[in-house]
Amino acid sequence: MEMVECSLAAAAAARAPRPLPRRAAVLAGTAKLRVRSERREQPPAAVRASGPEHGGRALGQAAAGLAAAAVVSLTGFAGDVSPLQPPAVARAESLTVAFPVSKAREVNRVQKTLVEAWGLIRETFVDPTFNHQDWDQKLEQTMVEMFPLKSADAAYGKISGMLSTLGDPFTKIISPTEYQSFRIGSDGNVQGVGVFINREPSTGRLLVMDCIQGGPADRAGIHEGDELVEIDGKSVLGLDGEAAAQRLRGRVGTTVKVKLLDGSENERSGRIRQKEVKANLLTHNFKTLRFLHPSNLKATLSFPKVQIAREVINLSPLSTTIISHRSGDGHESKTGYVRLAAFSQTAAAEMENAIKRMEDEGVQSYILDLRNNPGGLVKAGLDVAQMWLDGDDTLVNTIDRDGNVLPINMIEGHSLTHDPLVVLVNEGSASASEILAGALHDNGRAILVGHRTFGKGKIQSVTELDDGSALFITVAKYLSPALHEIDQVGIQPDIQCSPDILSLPRAPTLRENSEATSLEMDSCIMVAEQALEIEQTKGSAS
Repeated sequence: MEMVECSLAAAAAARAPRPLPRRAAVLAGTAKLRVRSERREQPPAAVRASGPEHGGRALGQAAAGLAAAAVVSLTGFAGDVSPLQPPAVARAESLTVAFPVSKAREVNRVQKTLVEAWGLIRETFVDPTFNHQDWDQKLEQTMVEMFPLKSADAAYGKISGMLSTLGDPFTKIISPTEYQSFRIGSDGNVQGVGVFINREPSTGRLLVMDCIQGGPADRAGIHEGDELVEIDGKSVLGLDGEAAAQRLRGRVGTTVKVKLLDGSENERSGRIRQKEVKANLLTHNFKTLRFLHPSNLKATLSFPKVQIAREVINLSPLSTTIISHRSGDGHESKTGYVRLAAFSQTAAAEMENAIKRMEDEGVQSYILDLRNNPGGLVKAGLDVAQMWLDGDDTLVNTIDRDGNVLPINMIEGHSLTHDPLVVLVNEGSASASEILAGALHDNGRAILVGHRTFGKGKIQSVTELDDGSALFITVAKYLSPALHEIDQVGIQPDIQCSPDILSLPRAPTLRENSEATSLEMDSCIMVAEQALEIEQTKGSAS
């Protein structure tokens, strides 16, 4: 009988609060799966656990009559627990899993990935009841369902199905290809077409928010407001912005075909301009077709196709400009506008450079724009928060799987500036954006202007599995420094302001040193400036 024995080094942790030093790195463990194959007589399809919580009980043997089985031994676990706290060993346990081995080699490989993912969830998932189900039994059930499958894709689907029973949409597995794309994006460099897309909440349409200036999409004539319809012949219906972005990414030199609806005239005149753009990356020749009235769209509209070559996109998450005003007596005031689009690995360093540069240029107040910033690396959000705060302020509170509230504090922090600060947020500000906004608001450092934030108060670890795929696990929840609930609630700003999603300023979101005049059309920028004037008359915002 063919047996596969796997072992994971490990432990479930009882963690203690630990202050976060200025610019400290986020700590996370790395799980390593070691696999050894041999032939051994062993009862199939069973899970036996020994330890404080299991008392050596064995699960049922639903597939006992099958000819082949594999054994996985788990001795505790050391994975990516909360990225805000290092793991501390509290207990260890030994676990053996036996299951029928698929005759399909690619499915057998996914079986090992299933056990690895199951073990990670078992030891680190934020809900110790696993959504009120027997997690050991769920592994057995999934393994039996996976056994007769013929393809790896179908087997991965079973893992996704198992994870979906946890009731947490943020706990998921992604393929090796998707994980490589994720890593590239978090590094701040993307191999793609240079376009930002977002799902419109009211209609579900995928809309182009902007294009990187001079990038492939920009050169192909794609514009803000265009609606994405298909990618490489497949409909984008039901996809969110990130899923669509992953389809657009790929190796440099490859091409992607997109169908899109030109909506540049839709809101203003009730007409939609249909176009077919022929992208010639050398000569940039574009051809526009005819006009159609919306009433005729269903019957007559054939969507234009655009073929675009992928390139390396150097994506800076930060853009800045200085808004200058001169009073009647000739006095000039300068407000530094900083737009942060995502929390990538370069975000903190770029923010620090921007603040120092604007301080040298005599800026007297700041507007930090986090609208439509979906988050990213928690560490980057904490690092940025420390640039605006002093002393031993609490940045965020985490809640572990045992319900313990663990504050994350600075140690002798020193703000880069004490000038008045307004932070712009909206319903698209999520995760690390909410951590940053909450830290600055609850510590009295900033005024929040805009709309209630998204409300994602959960922290995920990301662990690369043995086959190159990656598992995202919700390992902790977080509260603001003042212990305000964020998950599914969001953060309510001090001053309400809700411009239409497509009226957000185009230029400053992506381009350095953009003309400040384009910001004057943004009503929330005007509200922010008024709030800063009031704070400046008080003499301090901190």
